[in-house]
Amino acid sequence: MKYSAENLIIHPFTSADPQVILELDPATAGWEYLHFRSMRLSKGQKWAFSIDGAEIALVVLSGTLDVISNHGNFLALGKRASVFEGLPEAVYLPANSHLEVSALLDSEFAVAWASAEQHFPARRIQQEDIVTEIRGGDNVTRQINRIIPPGFGCQRLIVVEVYTPSGNWSSYPPHKHDVHRVNERGELLEADLEEVYYYKINRPEGYAYQRVYTDEHSPLHQAGYPIDALLLVQDNDLVLVPEGYHPVVSPPGYITYYLNVLAGSAQQLTSFDDPRYQWVMDTYRSKDGRVPVYPVNPQRMV
Repeated sequence: MKYSAENLIIHPFTSADPQVILELDPATAGWEYLHFRSMRLSKGQKWAFSIDGAEIALVVLSGTLDVISNHGNFLALGKRASVFEGLPEAVYLPANSHLEVSALLDSEFAVAWASAEQHFPARRIQQEDIVTEIRGGDNVTRQINRIIPPGFGCQRLIVVEVYTPSGNWSSYPPHKHDVHRVNERGELLEADLEEVYYYKINRPEGYAYQRVYTDEHSPLHQAGYPIDALLLVQDNDLVLVPEGYHPVVSPPGYITYYLNVLAGSAQQLTSFDDPRYQWVMDTYRSKDGRVPVYPVNPQRMV
């Protein structure tokens, strides 16, 4: 599949189901595992979903939900008015799940699922379970909330939230994870992961930029389909990262949020930095004091 700035971004659209903000399936993305859907429910509305052969992550973006499933009930899930006002809550469900979501308040949530053969326990992820990482330095400082991190009890899914303050960069130095590589001892050097970025901007007129580009090591590049796209992203846009490096920059005056979901050859975030830009990490002098962007328990920060 040939990728460009036109098909690497999905904008919110009018669906036959008015509760759907946008959705992505593997056939559209040109990959194997990862599905994504963002939803909006008014207070009192319900949404039912059933899927075989795939594990599911449901992340509450705003509002409060009851999630009733064949693997347990998860009541009053979500405690924030927006992604800029607190830590997330989520639920993980294993393959062959059936669920009904009821909105206790006007709510938005994201559902991601990926094909899975292994079975893991369902799990509620509460605010007090979230580890917040402050990564990078100077104007490359960003906040990362680990929702379903590497090592979580699941087969493929990885889910994190990232906040990039005004004028800062994230996913930088540019990194990629598009080849499954191990060393002679069998240790993972790089995982092959499909990835999406679901954006929220803290003001309605805001935007951010994301670049997606491959190098000579990426399979698409080697097949004669290199990627080099610069994407203007706004609130509720979804960016696909099938392969390649994918840095983000947030314009002055705005906080850029994205929900980052990945699935692929390993439940790991092992990646490869673009060697041309690794030197930047040696220049950091301090962390940007604007993160975390809301109060976080210091004992749950790294």
